[in-house]
Amino acid sequence: MKHLVTGAAGFIGYHVAERLLQRGDEVIGLDNMNPYYDPVLKAARLERLRRHTGFRFVKLDLADRSAIEALFGVERFPRVIHLAAQAGVRYSVTHPHSYIESNVVGFLHILEGCRHHGAEHLTYASTSSVYGMNTQMPFSVHQGADHPVSLYAATKKANELMAHSYAHLYRLPSTGLRFFTVYGPWGRPDMALFLFTRAILEGKPIDVFNHGRMRRDFTYIDDIAEGVVRASDRPAAPSDTWSGNVPDPATSSAPYRIYNVGNSEPAELMDFIAALERALGKTAEKNYLAMQPGDVPATAADVADLVRDVGFRPSTTIETGVARFVAWYREYHGV
Repeated sequence: MKHLVTGAAGFIGYHVAERLLQRGDEVIGLDNMNPYYDPVLKAARLERLRRHTGFRFVKLDLADRSAIEALFGVERFPRVIHLAAQAGVRYSVTHPHSYIESNVVGFLHILEGCRHHGAEHLTYASTSSVYGMNTQMPFSVHQGADHPVSLYAATKKANELMAHSYAHLYRLPSTGLRFFTVYGPWGRPDMALFLFTRAILEGKPIDVFNHGRMRRDFTYIDDIAEGVVRASDRPAAPSDTWSGNVPDPATSSAPYRIYNVGNSEPAELMDFIAALERALGKTAEKNYLAMQPGDVPATAADVADLVRDVGFRPSTTIETGVARFVAWYREYHGV
């Protein structure tokens, strides 16, 4: 099977591409290599992917409409896994235009490429952030998610709505995956685990927002990648029971699905930090701060639909996942 994986030099994209290549699939990886964080880390991920004969890399920006059209016209991808995006809740507060250009305009170009060139299935990244002001736990894909608290979340919710319109109008099978607080080896330097590890090893204080009173459904990267690949292997189909009288947000009369991909075992932020301290053998100096704009106090994933339809439940414990990240960090940085 030939796949387009967008964001292939990114954290999740790299792991998904690696998994596909290891099972013998062909992967064309797309990335614009932007400097949102250290491009050296992105280049290192790509070098690992290039060890596989089935991998080809295309440096391209999602916002470049003509280039995306040309790529789809030449390659005619059967499967598209769209993971490229401008990420980061907090960055969206200060750089809103980047999110519209990448996450909305760029997503439209992917949808058009799939529509005009016969893609069999589009699988794309959404986020737990779409639940926004929802407080009913765990978050279910069958709940409404119409009150985002950051522009980043709003653009991801827009992706889900755009995908549904293309599934309805053009019968393009599409599956959206709401990821919950992803962490692990080769992770992004702007994310908490990376920032905490670097600061603790350098003897600097870590910033603990909302005074540590946050719960997150921390999900290990291998579990995320496995969920993506399994979802991609199962093209979305219409639901025979869907009704416009009681519309289910997670399904449709069109070939459309939404799934949560989370560990479904939320943990206190302080417990996550404690696991990191044990893995490092050092205690962190903590700088307690208020909640940041765009953040939510808690997340928890209901993954019943993922288990039923895709046959997979994320299960890596924080102790195991954090220890693996620390081992990778020490090796990569020579610490």
